[in-house]
Amino acid sequence: MNTQSLIQDPELADLSADTNRSTIFAQDMKTVCVQGLGFVGAANAAAIASARNHSGQALYRVIGLDLDNEVGRKRASAINEGRVPFPTTDLSLVRAMMTANEIGNLFAVTDNSALSKADVIIVNVGVDVEKLGNVPSARLDPFRAALTVVGENMRPDALVLVETTVPPGTCERVVAPLLERCLELRGFRPDQLQLAYSYERVMPGGSYLASITDMWRVYAGFTFHAAERTEKFLSSYVDVARKPLFRLPNMRSAEMAKVLENTYRAVNIALIDEWERFARRIDVDLFAVLDSIRVRPTHSNIRFPGLGVGGYCLTKDPLFGPASARDIFGYDDLDFPISTLSVCINDAMPHVTAITLEERFGGELGGKRILVLGATYRADVGDTRLSPTITLVSALLERGAAVEVTDPLVDSFDEVEVPFYSDLPSAEKYDAVVIAVGHCQYRELDFSRWIGNSRPLLFDANGVLSREQMMTLSDAGLEVAAIGRGEL
Repeated sequence: MNTQSLIQDPELADLSADTNRSTIFAQDMKTVCVQGLGFVGAANAAAIASARNHSGQALYRVIGLDLDNEVGRKRASAINEGRVPFPTTDLSLVRAMMTANEIGNLFAVTDNSALSKADVIIVNVGVDVEKLGNVPSARLDPFRAALTVVGENMRPDALVLVETTVPPGTCERVVAPLLERCLELRGFRPDQLQLAYSYERVMPGGSYLASITDMWRVYAGFTFHAAERTEKFLSSYVDVARKPLFRLPNMRSAEMAKVLENTYRAVNIALIDEWERFARRIDVDLFAVLDSIRVRPTHSNIRFPGLGVGGYCLTKDPLFGPASARDIFGYDDLDFPISTLSVCINDAMPHVTAITLEERFGGELGGKRILVLGATYRADVGDTRLSPTITLVSALLERGAAVEVTDPLVDSFDEVEVPFYSDLPSAEKYDAVVIAVGHCQYRELDFSRWIGNSRPLLFDANGVLSREQMMTLSDAGLEVAAIGRGEL
């Protein structure tokens, strides 16, 4: 498909007019532009392109839009070839991307004029946080730049749906004035703006696509009409019969919902890390303790011991509370001690594994050869952003260890300068093997056969092996230890 010709055509060629495709596309087919083709936006584009009406016809033509740089062009090229631009274990997402490419209702560009063709514009451009001492601040400049591009190109009647996790108040106090100003400069009435917020809950991994189409959504509109349009749009590709939508009274409430949702999880994880340190000292299997607690319905989502927190959300989202209070609403007298401390605790969690390994080797890791299994921040996900493995490897290097990393889902691991392998190397040259990520490849690995007679310490830092598996390995003569298990 020649995507460039579609952009050059001012009417954006009506694909449903093709007689060979009249049974594939709905006659009232709308155009959706997804701005940002990262781990959220690319999957989002495939999910929306998969939406069908009751006759099985595609509801949307979807344009994915990314920056006109090497990364953006690479992502667009992959999508235009029917490929997910990131490693994924979710075959449903792979099939959705291929199908959309085959029928021709999804393509990707780096040309901002694509925004002018859209009935709906979805913003999936991330916002980072800067930790300036004890005063976090959201880095909104790239986000503002992306929204400015939207405002300069959008149709005045387009629905702009922001899905980015942002400090509460951002859409009302930053996005809305920016877009209204852009519309006014272009000769349109600013009160025409149709803006809404509905945060994404995308979970890369085995259920990547389902985390979009089979997940509860929270939303709010800048106006009542915008909220109504958002409800209709979300209902067209989310299984609302099983996972109903939640409408909140204003966008700052919906923004707070996402930040508080992730803050709760981060605090939960930090709490377990605190108790893991105590359990290890008094030889308690904390996994067993937590299993006994989890049967109580009110405590069913208590977290697990592990290596640490990584990825783009939990490492920063709790800090959007204090950033919002100070930078957006001007409240300097509000503190968020629990939220802020949870980030500090979680950032330091990988050091616990490094310290525990050091203790296992008599307080000295100098010269020890250590292989780390897993570079990504989450199991079955090819994303190394802010992975706790980065902190772990750095901590081991500081202690003089010779560290190597392997991960089947990524081709490189440039965050730290250590040898990296996509294929699992032989275990014979290592003094210790650390299971850092629970990829299915590691859960299914026959460790006894792989390790053979080399007998390094096998250290499970992330609850990948059950106690029974570890006991079996120990009975076979392997030295086995783990975070959260006590002494085996």
